Amino acid sequence: MKTTFLDFEQPIAELENKIEELRFVQDESAVDISDEIHRLAEKSQQLTKDLYSRLTPWQVSQIARHPQRPYTLDYISQIFTDFHELHGDRTFGDDLSIIGGLARFNGASCMVIGHQKGRDTKERAMRNFGMSRPEGYRKAMRLMRLAEKFDIPVFTFVDTPGAFPGIDAEERNQSEAIGHNLYTQAELKVPIISTIIGEGGSGGALAIAMGDMVLMLQFATYSVISPEGCASILWKTAEMAPEAAEQLALTALRLKSLGLIDKIVNEPVGGAHRDYEATTAMLKKALAESLRQFAGMSLKELLERRHERLMSYGKFKDTSVK
Repeated sequence: MKTTFLDFEQPIAELENKIEELRFVQDESAVDISDEIHRLAEKSQQLTKDLYSRLTPWQVSQIARHPQRPYTLDYISQIFTDFHELHGDRTFGDDLSIIGGLARFNGASCMVIGHQKGRDTKERAMRNFGMSRPEGYRKAMRLMRLAEKFDIPVFTFVDTPGAFPGIDAEERNQSEAIGHNLYTQAELKVPIISTIIGEGGSGGALAIAMGDMVLMLQFATYSVISPEGCASILWKTAEMAPEAAEQLALTALRLKSLGLIDKIVNEPVGGAHRDYEATTAMLKKALAESLRQFAGMSLKELLERRHERLMSYGKFKDTSVK
């Protein structure tokens, strides 16, 4: 699959196009230009490293939304085995923007839940661009309770612009569904390990992200609102989105420094979409290390640790002069 380059990656795109042209020339002629191709490939790799070492929060937001970025089903196929998807909330219907089911992680049973976006126009419409309605969150809650019943850990994968804001979602009580999920996660009697794999948008993300351990991919984002939404409110124009992204503290490094996530999972040079296998290998290792921390932990210890974690949110520094 040919890589789609973002606007700020155009210097890399130009080099890659030139490399492709030279490879075509070499295949069609007897001229050996492999040294030149190798030189340009190294130059492209170094340029990518340099560019990705000084990304702005707005550029990170664009990478988090990259259309070729791995989605939940991609990670499930590479990290878990024996996945059996479960459908429906037993109340209204089946929301395909959230998928979930029983699986095995390193041979042990678990429950996997995550947002799922679409690759093409038809699938994006079917999955509502990863924006869930109440029935999606109620399905997630049902699966969490099922995991509790069987005493197996829950893995969640977050990738959504936010909960769906449509009239039908409000009619079916969107806020109640999200709030009920938060309550359920706060008291669930099995470990919850959450990973932000792309966009972590507002309550739509938090509804399945209140984990005992929260991981975040290096170029994912996690915020109360999108940069465009924030800019539209504060400056009355979405053109100020880059400035809004700076102020929202939505990058993994910033959130780690604030204590809102526990671990950053590194991505390959150029982002997760450049190398699915390397990304899934690093994420699988991080998930295994996170789950190992809860081995042998009593239920009382698990719930006390979760309560302390949740109550620690909202740190601030008093700068008033006495």
